[in-house]
Amino acid sequence: MRNNVVVAISADVVESLRAKFSAVLPHLDERQQRLVMAGEARSLGHGGIAAVAGATGVSRSRISQGVAELEAGVAPLGRARRTGGGRKSVTETDPGLLAALLALVEPTRRGDPESPLCWTTLSTRNLADELTAAGHKVGSDTVGRLLHEHGFSLQANSKTLEGVSHPDRDAQFSYINDQAADHLAAGDPVISVDTKKKELVGEYKNGGREWSPAGEPDKVKVHDFIDRNLGKANPYGVYDLATNTGWVSVGTDHDTAAFAVETIRRWWNTMGANTYPTASRVLITADGGGSNSSRTRLWKTELATLAAQTGLRITVCHLPPGTSKWNGCGSSEGSCCLWDGVVVVARCVYAFSFSREVVVPVGVEVAVAV
Repeated sequence: MRNNVVVAISADVVESLRAKFSAVLPHLDERQQRLVMAGEARSLGHGGIAAVAGATGVSRSRISQGVAELEAGVAPLGRARRTGGGRKSVTETDPGLLAALLALVEPTRRGDPESPLCWTTLSTRNLADELTAAGHKVGSDTVGRLLHEHGFSLQANSKTLEGVSHPDRDAQFSYINDQAADHLAAGDPVISVDTKKKELVGEYKNGGREWSPAGEPDKVKVHDFIDRNLGKANPYGVYDLATNTGWVSVGTDHDTAAFAVETIRRWWNTMGANTYPTASRVLITADGGGSNSSRTRLWKTELATLAAQTGLRITVCHLPPGTSKWNGCGSSEGSCCLWDGVVVVARCVYAFSFSREVVVPVGVEVAVAV
């Protein structure tokens, strides 16, 4: 007698079932458990449902339901629950949610409307707050999932808009390209010049990392206030298009036109004259601003002095406004971060090819083999 129900199955069989079910049932889903228990109950015959219920602790009604499914010959469903079972999606319980969400993001929708990928500048948390205030109770995770399902993604803004393009911009670039091609074909140097990022000299933090013993980083100052004695390092670069080599002079005070031309003079005396011994002219491409600006008289005066000293015919082609990214010096030397993660504690002059680099104290002449 157990729970006022007569069990026709022996206790040994019930214990055996208990051991079997405790090992198997945890690996099955709800429907599979029901059918396995029903199959055992049917195989035991009279009293089988009660025996299985006693061995598993499951209600007899659940086992009886499984027996009914087996006797009815129900085909396998391929899923744990019947179609429509489980919790309804939030868009079904709140039909107006999706329309309200799209109404919020459409005014700030960006990108090509024909593209399958769009993005919004609103955060999912802000959108969830707005929807909840409007009567649509929803969390930020659900908002993010709905946006992904409808082709949205959260992205940062992208620099793509430029100023008004000059109608002759293409002709300007074509002229510069023709000049460069003519000089290169004649064996004359074509150089690109530009001022690089200024750096504080002293124990200041620089971005990047380098290998060093664990727990022994270089200690730097907390605040980046300029040291009046050391000042700033002002790098000015010269990039030789034909040989893919560069020269950078680091100034000690200001980025002036005199300093820019002096850098070109040192490049010519150290590298250019040896590389182009028969050259009679040189082409310089530069941005339209800074120390090599097209409007700076000192730049032109210093270049005239350099031309008289070297006997070279110097031609300067300034890139149109807003096109500095096409300057060869900016895109080539700018990619060589020579003090990434390194504290700049001295001013240097260095020359390099793009396969190696040399750093020496100020005043030492440097030549780099290509």
